[in-house]
Amino acid sequence: MTEFDIVGADAIRDGRATDAYFDRTETALRRAGRNPRVVAEVTADQFPDGEFEAVAGLKDAVALLAGRDVDVDAIPEGRLFDGGPVMRIEGPYLAFARLETSLLGFLSHASGIATAALDCRAAAPDAQVLSFGARHVHPSMAAVVERSALVGGLDGFSHVAAGELIGREASGTMPHALAICFGRGEQEAAWRAFDEGVDESVPRIALCDTYSDEVDEVLRAVETLGDDLDGVRLDTTGSRRGDFRHIVREVQWELDARGHADVDVYVSGGLGPTDLRELRDVVDGFGVGGYVSNAEPVDFALDLVSVDGEPAAKRGKLSGAKDVYRTADGAHAVGLADRAGPDDAESLMVPVIRGGEIVDDAPFDLDAAAERALVDAEAVGYAKQTE
Repeated sequence: MTEFDIVGADAIRDGRATDAYFDRTETALRRAGRNPRVVAEVTADQFPDGEFEAVAGLKDAVALLAGRDVDVDAIPEGRLFDGGPVMRIEGPYLAFARLETSLLGFLSHASGIATAALDCRAAAPDAQVLSFGARHVHPSMAAVVERSALVGGLDGFSHVAAGELIGREASGTMPHALAICFGRGEQEAAWRAFDEGVDESVPRIALCDTYSDEVDEVLRAVETLGDDLDGVRLDTTGSRRGDFRHIVREVQWELDARGHADVDVYVSGGLGPTDLRELRDVVDGFGVGGYVSNAEPVDFALDLVSVDGEPAAKRGKLSGAKDVYRTADGAHAVGLADRAGPDDAESLMVPVIRGGEIVDDAPFDLDAAAERALVDAEAVGYAKQTE
């Protein structure tokens, strides 16, 4: 028995993190001396339907397939799709058969999170938006959540260990627990302790709704920290919130009336795209949690579409290797890979593995992925889709 219920990296890499029927399929094929060369595709929808989603999880998926006797093409992370394959694998079926479960898990979960993050980015394009949702998922998922949130265009995240894994510094200041540890009426002591104890590189953003009215605590924080105060955060629970937009506008008014209009106002607590659209003109930044971290995974499936060079597919799926395109008007198009694509269209598939080796220019850069998501979102009118 292990300390935590976590399937380890070795089990994923070795193909033991699989569904039992792949073990049995492998046994049956080996006994029959059958190992055809196949083309397999990872898809969610067969034809474009206008409901775009963002690709993520490619880095881990490619790491799983590297070193196998396969060639792999994929849509780069951050690009948007609404039908057709996001990955195409060619090689002997037994080279990757037992990897299907983990492969789909890598792509499905990360793409769902990145898409939810892009929903929030599109809802508040000019505000700072941070991912605060790692507490809602198994800790082994934290880096997946935070990396995928960045792919979807968010500005940062809160999880320390995730930041260590992906090479980014976590963001965040104080919880309500800090004020509660000092006691009711002692919020000033909590804010001073934070200011005196935390590295000066950390923004001085005071949480201002622990015990009393938000305006009251904001003005007390200003009096306590003065010009050192960079911002305030309101995280009022929904049962006590009332008209949140009115509260924020009141806070902004009172800050301005006292000459502190430069103090930024951040909000958090159960927010989603609708809230961000409602508040984006009166708020400087948001912390979003469960909407991103608890996003529904994209329902990807892996299907064989060619066997020994002949088109093949199960009922309800499209046979033959395919390519996908972004057309000049921002639409998504799917066509057979051995045919010419639409005029003036860009092929979205790029090589990521050849002969088992990761290609030199495989598209794994995180900043580039986030930029692709924003560019594609503009091209396909993603903001209108999510309103």
